[in-house]
Amino acid sequence: MSDPAGAVRRVSPWHFVRLKLRVMGNNFRGQGWRVALFVAGVVGGLWFAGTGFFLFAAPGLADEGRYALMVAAFGGGLTVLGWLLLPLVFFGVDETLDPARFALLPLSRRTLVTGLFAAALVSVPTIAVLLALCGLVVTAGALGGWLAAVVAALGVAAGLLLCVAAARAVTSAFATALRSRRVRDLAAVLLAVLAALIGPLQLLGVAALADTDWDRLDGVAEVVGWTPFGAPWTAGIDVAEGRPWAAPVKLLITAATIVALLAWWSRSLESAMVGAASAGPASAQRGVTGGAVAQLFPRAVGWAPRDRFGALVAREARYWWRDARRRANLITVAVVGLFVPVMVNLGGSGFTVDSAEGFTASPDSSPLLSSLSMLFVGLLAAVTLANQFGFDGSAYAANVVAGVPGQQELRARMAAFSIYVLPMLAVISVVVAVVIGEPGRIGLMAGTLTATYGAGLAVNCFVSVLGAYSLPETSNPFALNSGAGIAKSFLTLLAMLATAVAAVPMVVAAALLGDVWLWLALPLGAAYGLGAALLGAYLAGDVLDRRMPELLATVTPRR
Repeated sequence: MSDPAGAVRRVSPWHFVRLKLRVMGNNFRGQGWRVALFVAGVVGGLWFAGTGFFLFAAPGLADEGRYALMVAAFGGGLTVLGWLLLPLVFFGVDETLDPARFALLPLSRRTLVTGLFAAALVSVPTIAVLLALCGLVVTAGALGGWLAAVVAALGVAAGLLLCVAAARAVTSAFATALRSRRVRDLAAVLLAVLAALIGPLQLLGVAALADTDWDRLDGVAEVVGWTPFGAPWTAGIDVAEGRPWAAPVKLLITAATIVALLAWWSRSLESAMVGAASAGPASAQRGVTGGAVAQLFPRAVGWAPRDRFGALVAREARYWWRDARRRANLITVAVVGLFVPVMVNLGGSGFTVDSAEGFTASPDSSPLLSSLSMLFVGLLAAVTLANQFGFDGSAYAANVVAGVPGQQELRARMAAFSIYVLPMLAVISVVVAVVIGEPGRIGLMAGTLTATYGAGLAVNCFVSVLGAYSLPETSNPFALNSGAGIAKSFLTLLAMLATAVAAVPMVVAAALLGDVWLWLALPLGAAYGLGAALLGAYLAGDVLDRRMPELLATVTPRR
């Protein structure tokens, strides 16, 4: 008889890598669209790798040693920051190997962490980032010879390990913490704010380049280079610039950070595998006033009829408030919808940054610019429904068995989502108009928002029916199945482009009709949006009626 303990000791990280590759291969069988999206993702990854490679290699190829440290410190630091935040805010993490599936196996914590860590390195984003960062090796070699290139290569390898470890540790820790309802709410707000700040920070960064103190940036780059964000990337540059003693110290900083992150990940990972923590004592039941059926309807949908449509609206409204994934999307729409239009409209034709006066903005923004900024907010709000059936997963089987008509299903989902979104859009219109000093444009902004939002609902009805994808059944709310991140990116881009095209008449009217449009935008925009949404539900409802079984199979996670 074989020794079970000996069998466990023989498990190596290579077993996890092979298991991930096999699971990925099985997920692609009979799924031509997944294969196509994966190939498209590989092509996009290669484009990103090539662009990043030349950016990182530019100081060495141009023999500009002055900028080498800044490119390594700031570019590498942004890479680490991206690995930390993007999985939480946008793309999620690949959970092809769900850690919860290993809970009953006699695997030690070290074996599990090293195996999952090795499997995480086998992905398109990891390889693309590695190829891009190889540009640092070229820069170090061109400026300091082969020794600097070797040290830079070691730094790039260590930095990549740091990125993956950071992404896994942070998402696993958040997944564990999000079992608490209060922590989920706080995390959703913070992540939404971070997502909203990406665009404004980019605008401020571009504006700051016009009046940059490069000497001061050199000092900042040196400081960043001694932090885990910049240490691995600047080690080779230090050797090239005559500071070989700094390289081993920075590599030790990187190694210590990786060990700390893996230790943190192992603790949160083990907690996630045990199961959901107790939610505490159940709260007292509400009174029975109104009957058992009335208690199923949240206050926000008390107006809904007590029939199948009303029940669908009540269910979706409750899910949008209680599901961590959905609630985070709502908060993102609210925060981004305020930050981006304010920054764009205050910017007008551009930003200026002066060392004495600080940040200043162009004084006025045109109605056309206001309309365009509201168009972005409207399509961002509507694109949240691009994978609305994916949130349900296998639970969508209840609707299939009940034979819910497709048109009624889509109208109920749009109504429930709009309960939360339409008040947000109204507040955004008023706040942005007041902040930019143009209260007379409230009608223009609200009209463009409602028209774009309604057109986006129509577009995303079709996208959600024809392009749905499954979400993993895991305690990690940021997890995505293999290839789903690519699918999410392409479907989001497709839906946003189609919505923008459908909302073009509002922008054209704002450009051509002048002050008259300030009065007509709200009623015509509301009518346009409502009509587009109802038409989209009517047309997509017929498609949904024919595709219910296929849709259920698509959104059901594979075991």
